Amino acid sequence: MKKNKFMEDEKKNEKKILVIEIVEDETPLLNALCDKLKREGFNVLRAKNGQEGLEAALSGHPNLILLDLLMPVMDGMTMLKKLRAADAWGKTVPVIILTNLTSDDEQRNRDLAETEPSYYLEKTAWKIEDVVGKIKERLGN
Repeated sequence: MKKNKFMEDEKKNEKKILVIEIVEDETPLLNALCDKLKREGFNVLRAKNGQEGLEAALSGHPNLILLDLLMPVMDGMTMLKKLRAADAWGKTVPVIILTNLTSDDEQRNRDLAETEPSYYLEKTAWKIEDVVGKIKERLGN
């Protein structure tokens, strides 16, 4: 089977998590999160921006997607709306939003209600263990 550019080596029964990379100043935190997910037995796929993330999601069908709202090329809300509109899988794949943006914006709240992410986590209010716990909870691990 030919691997596409978004795939890493996979083991059977491993849950795939797509992590869409966020702004550069968050790289150490993102790397730590990805390392922790790998140690917990997840297959971590990474994309560098919203457009690449959408392509990776639609081609790789990960079990869960982590994304930020502030991303280059395509913002996270646009990506999530396109994902939800793409196909039956995209409508239901669990998405966790990790962002610096608070949830006190009316338009953002309407968008969130429409796209139904599993969780909306403000970066100042969580630790890596919290995110891993939410992932396991959502995937039934």
